[in-house]
Amino acid sequence: MKKRLIVAAVGLILATSACSQKDVEITAKGAKNGSPIALSQDKLSLIGQQLAVNYRVVTNVTDNKCDKDSAGGKCFVAEIDLTFPVDVAAKDWAIYYSQMRPVQSIEGDEFTISRVKGDLHKIEPSTGFKGLVKGQTKTIRFRGDNWQLAETDAMPNYYIVANGSAPILIDSTKVAIDTETGLELRPYAADFTDAEKQYKRTENDKVEWATSGVLYANNLATKTDAKLAENRIIPMPTSVELTADAAQASLKEGLKINYNKVKPQSVEAALKRLARLGVAESDKGLSVALLPLPVKAVSGSYHLDISAQQITISANDDAGFSYGLASLTSLIDVNTLVVNAMSVEDSPRYDFRGMHIDVSRNFHSKQLILDLLDQMAAYKLNKLHLHMADDEGWRLEIEGLPELTDIGSKRCHDLTEDNCLLPQLGSGPFSDVKVNGYYSKADYIEILQFADARQIQVIPSMDMPGHSRAAIKSMEARYRKLLAQGLTAEAEQYLLSDSNDKTVYSSVQYYDDNTLNVCMESTFTFIDKVIDEIAQLHKTAGVPLSLYHIGADETAGAWLESPVCKTFIANNDKGVKDSSELGAYFIERTASLLAAKGIEAAGWSDGMSHTRPENMPKRVQSNIWDIVAHAGHKRAHQQANLGWQTVLSQPEVLYFDFPYEADPKEHGYYWGIRQSNSKHVHSFMTDNLPANAEQWTDIEGLPFEADDTVQRDENGNVVSGPLAKSAKFSGIQGQLWSETVRSDEIAEYLMFPRVLMLAERAWHKPSWEVPYQYQGAIYNQQSGMFTQDMRAQQALEWQAIANTLGYKELIKLDKAGISYRVPTVGAVIKDNKLFANLIYPGLAIEYRVNGGDWQLYNAGALVKGNVEVRAIAADGVRKGRTLRVK
Repeated sequence: MKKRLIVAAVGLILATSACSQKDVEITAKGAKNGSPIALSQDKLSLIGQQLAVNYRVVTNVTDNKCDKDSAGGKCFVAEIDLTFPVDVAAKDWAIYYSQMRPVQSIEGDEFTISRVKGDLHKIEPSTGFKGLVKGQTKTIRFRGDNWQLAETDAMPNYYIVANGSAPILIDSTKVAIDTETGLELRPYAADFTDAEKQYKRTENDKVEWATSGVLYANNLATKTDAKLAENRIIPMPTSVELTADAAQASLKEGLKINYNKVKPQSVEAALKRLARLGVAESDKGLSVALLPLPVKAVSGSYHLDISAQQITISANDDAGFSYGLASLTSLIDVNTLVVNAMSVEDSPRYDFRGMHIDVSRNFHSKQLILDLLDQMAAYKLNKLHLHMADDEGWRLEIEGLPELTDIGSKRCHDLTEDNCLLPQLGSGPFSDVKVNGYYSKADYIEILQFADARQIQVIPSMDMPGHSRAAIKSMEARYRKLLAQGLTAEAEQYLLSDSNDKTVYSSVQYYDDNTLNVCMESTFTFIDKVIDEIAQLHKTAGVPLSLYHIGADETAGAWLESPVCKTFIANNDKGVKDSSELGAYFIERTASLLAAKGIEAAGWSDGMSHTRPENMPKRVQSNIWDIVAHAGHKRAHQQANLGWQTVLSQPEVLYFDFPYEADPKEHGYYWGIRQSNSKHVHSFMTDNLPANAEQWTDIEGLPFEADDTVQRDENGNVVSGPLAKSAKFSGIQGQLWSETVRSDEIAEYLMFPRVLMLAERAWHKPSWEVPYQYQGAIYNQQSGMFTQDMRAQQALEWQAIANTLGYKELIKLDKAGISYRVPTVGAVIKDNKLFANLIYPGLAIEYRVNGGDWQLYNAGALVKGNVEVRAIAADGVRKGRTLRVK
């Protein structure tokens, strides 16, 4: 495989220490720049500046030319137009770019497209290349696996390399930023225009493109009523009782806090959020007494009593006092700073109320993490799952292993990977870009302390044994460096791969070298070292490490031809008799290693399902990421019945990197579902997973059935069945994976306001949730357990929440500087009159006709011509994405 990575025509590789655009050096002394047909550096620079690239999806409809042996016979057709600004006769050049789905075939004989590694591909002239004339457009038409259903699938930052030259970034493939929306624009990606050919997966696909008309119909059930926001707290408390005399408490003069025995620093963050809204601490302010709760209650419980003269918050721990102040913050209308007198009693539904963020695929700043933590605390979430290592990046400084961040934290065009990882996910050829980076030890300690001050536990995660390419390549580079110094023992100390392993496999992200070799003792030496160093950072921060997430998911057939593994299987005393048992062995051994250090192990449900429960520590956590529409309830029930801490993480409702609406211009991945807006997250029935079959559809908009009865194999053994009455879920967790998330702004766009609905479902048990049937049941859209009365209750609750978001809550995100998604507008034209609505009533809507000036929308406005609509953020600054009204 390694031979395929060498740039054709030269045996010299670009390998610079920084691999940045400023200081990259040309190292190809043997380049044929004297040749009359060679591309000079000047020509390459001009190509970088002026080469026009256009990428377009032609069709996602499978035809008889699709490769029947790849992707189940499914494929899409796409075209790349290249218009060169200079004549090109040379063949010794390649354009590198990220192609999210592997290429099956290419039409014509002028060019080839080959995969380098992962999603990194290169376009090269082929045997039939006829040369390029200045201004001439060459179209490369190809077929790729599965589908491309979003314009954001077209990854940016193509670059050209010739004769071993320095890489030249192609300017036309850079993303631009829309100044009004803050969203990324891809000028090189053609718009989708044909719903049938470009936006349907199959002929049975019923997902409707979220045009303005579709959105208008969807929003009609949500009526506009600002009064619904008045006494609403997100997440909803256990009980709220308004004072009979309708008294009000004014917070305009601020708050005077009587801390009693409560440490001021424990509620400092909550008070800062109040101050941001204009309610600061003041000797002239309304008196607030912090008092002990007179009864024993679960962590985070509180009572909030508001009168015109005083506010009392009663709790038994720091979280309870902070959450009481958070509820007061939620009640506030920033325009009036007045709240109604009431009594609130509250406690959480789940102990585990989490949010996961992936900073490994594309790096995200420390400030984004701090801002996320502050908003999590504002809505009573208490666990941050920080995913810091994967195939595409290692993001935490580890004492004694500098290579992990010197090499593993950045991607650039170094085909040897001595100085950086290969480009992936459209990162481009240079390392000095924002998608690269890592947290220093001081950064991580700051994050831990910031989280602890907000009663949030940080759960570090370095994915293994799969999804570990960044660590593997970093340690291979370390090995080569130390071996060259004659330090063989030191070189082998933390090595994670067997150089003689000839196993051929492909991970979900198309890597063939991303899995730790679990038969090597050096692998466990590395894991032990990393965990000890992370634990030391927690200790320094004053926040002991008690839960560590090992990943354990998506290990794709590694180790089969590893000589080290063959020897291990033949001679081990661990009970491993076959290579199929190696994955379980790794998870069990790593979980035991953690347990010996007093740390609980967590992992993703697929990997955890391969373990033997008797070999696992008594207390472990599993994140259930199985799709409900694909019988995802079964693994959740199996693992909860083992007594494990099971945390629901279902992709079709809790993966916030999926699009809000079914629109090819929306950011996000879509392999689990193609639309998951805040209303959908709100609808989640968490304690009865299969019952969601009564209200949801699958990825193609089709109904599905969830069978929760006892299932047996051919020998009569139970393979799945209902939850045991003693079993329960520990909580829920939202996820943001970052394959398509290239900036902090897009990360916030995708997380918010869905995070608020995550908090709603994690904290509050709704009256409309279908009670779980412990005897087992079959659910579908005709089974009738989700009654009309329950549906009506759900709709009324959503209506109140939607109005609360639009009229009262989103402005608080604005004041915190959170770039939440401003929704797209539903609109129709009837008798030349414009009618528009939003998923969150209360936000302003604008329209324009024939490209003219934007005007504030009034219902029934007379329009004639091409009409466009957009929403405005609560603070009146940012704009939502514009839709044309058809």
